[in-house]
Amino acid sequence: MPNYKDLEQYGIIGNLETCALIGDDGSIDWCCFPHLDSPSVFAAVLDVNKGGQFAITPSGGHTSKQQYITDTNVLRTDFHADTGVATLTDFMPLRSDRATGEQGHQVIYRRLVCRKGSLRFNITFAPRFNYAKDATTIIETNYGLEASSGHHKLYLQANAEFVIKDGVASSILDMSQGQEIWFVLQYANYVVRSSGECSTELDTTVEYWSKWVHDAPADTTIFNGPWRELIVRSGLVLKLLAHERAGAICAAPTTSLPESLGGERNWDYRYNWIRDASFTVQALYNIGHYEEARKHLRWFVDICRKNEDPSKIQIMYGLHGETDLTEIELDNFEGYKNSRPVRVGNGAAKQRQHDIYGELINAIYETRRYGDEIPKGEFEFITRIVNYVCQIWDTPDSGIWEVRGGPRHFVYSKLMCWVALDRGIKIAEHRKYNAPLERWRSVREKIKQEMLEKGYDDKLGSFVQSFGSDVLDATSLMIPIMGFLPVGDPRVQGTINATLAKLTTESGLVYRYIGDDGLSGKEGTFLLCSFWLIKALALSERIDEAESILNRVLKYAGNTGLFSEEVDPVTGKQLGNLPQAFSHIGLINSVLYLGHVKGISHTGPAPTGAKESSDYKR
Repeated sequence: MPNYKDLEQYGIIGNLETCALIGDDGSIDWCCFPHLDSPSVFAAVLDVNKGGQFAITPSGGHTSKQQYITDTNVLRTDFHADTGVATLTDFMPLRSDRATGEQGHQVIYRRLVCRKGSLRFNITFAPRFNYAKDATTIIETNYGLEASSGHHKLYLQANAEFVIKDGVASSILDMSQGQEIWFVLQYANYVVRSSGECSTELDTTVEYWSKWVHDAPADTTIFNGPWRELIVRSGLVLKLLAHERAGAICAAPTTSLPESLGGERNWDYRYNWIRDASFTVQALYNIGHYEEARKHLRWFVDICRKNEDPSKIQIMYGLHGETDLTEIELDNFEGYKNSRPVRVGNGAAKQRQHDIYGELINAIYETRRYGDEIPKGEFEFITRIVNYVCQIWDTPDSGIWEVRGGPRHFVYSKLMCWVALDRGIKIAEHRKYNAPLERWRSVREKIKQEMLEKGYDDKLGSFVQSFGSDVLDATSLMIPIMGFLPVGDPRVQGTINATLAKLTTESGLVYRYIGDDGLSGKEGTFLLCSFWLIKALALSERIDEAESILNRVLKYAGNTGLFSEEVDPVTGKQLGNLPQAFSHIGLINSVLYLGHVKGISHTGPAPTGAKESSDYKR
């Protein structure tokens, strides 16, 4: 019986519309067509027996290692056996019609080359449409295989002899030194391709990604330091998580990879969270990809502007702007390493999370710090948001962590309401736009006093998760980062020290919080929180501590440099959906903060909260 792989054993490829997870054994274990949020075709990562896979794997004993072709999203898996060495190269070319809105076909190319000696490979082609709920028919064709279910079709071009049995096509392939074979998997329709055409597609795809990386001005400044490779990888991951035609950015390309093995903390992250998207936009600005940042900012601002009533803005949307993200459970899947339920959709979409308004306004504000203008028409939208924040800031909500234990007065939500007002005031003052500034300043001050009086615990010497609680929460690290209090304030330093003492492991991993959240079981440490801690320490000029934690945390990335959402502090294994935008955003920004304090040059303005930061780029 096949076993589940650890998440560190996966790489990802994609074409800005969908992605595929590929294990270091050569198996595609997750892929949805035609979009990231479409039903799966391969889902062995969620059910190793029923989910479906497309595997190209050595049949005997071997070792393997995955890595990307430098500065690209083209994945290489090297297989080493006693008898020989082979390399499997996987990539998805960008569709030439992707900007037109046409529903053209999509392709995964897989090139297998025997580089030394000889190896035998087992080929397994077992697509399972619609989360393996629909029956799949596989037939032979004159070019390979055709798999179908209803109107969905996959075409596999391969120069191999297959045996089809029980919905699985399998083949044994003997290869010797110098041999090359291409596998071309196409969705919706097919075009037979010569090996020369396949090689041209590979060269074109490598060129596209390399050009994208090197077109960013930041590539020649801070990111040429010791962390360059992981920073570039994080940027490439964020690019893959963006749906180019739609303009949305998903939190992760997978669903239901658990935060705790065997537990119920399994969620579908294939949607555009306002919060995640706003942080992604800032990260893209920070690494010099300004046009991408502007495009994605425009998408979620336009989505939000459709609602005259800010209370109707959802915390997340589908990648094409869908508002109905009804959450259901897939009973036919056993879940990754027996972690159920497996969910599709996300019930948190209807939660009230007040922090999104601050993140929304702050994302717009950050564009001005990079030299972009905020037109008067957009400020009218900002005014509606800020006026709404004035009405609801003192009401409870579900908070950033989407707890399912009932609304509370979360300190982070109050902080981000303060940010919405603070940034709205600064934009109005700078542009001399008409706004109820007296009211906004008054409410901003009220929020600050409430946070200082009810959100800070003198006995703990730290800010806490919610008013009246004694639960520490890593979101309090954002207080100096957002400029609410100076980093030298004793309450800020107390919060950093309490986080180090009570939420941080010896490995530098940080828990979001330790307390009841309405769900059973425990979760792992949250990677974004470790990066927040690094930023707070960097701002405090505690450089050695910040750099030490960064280097320890980076060791948890696999060979491909991907980070999921969490890490199990006992086993050191990654947990949660993979790759996670939050984690890669955190990595980029923590290096930015640390680099700034160390005096490494950067193309944009100083980070918010830093001593030299300014409100606007002059």
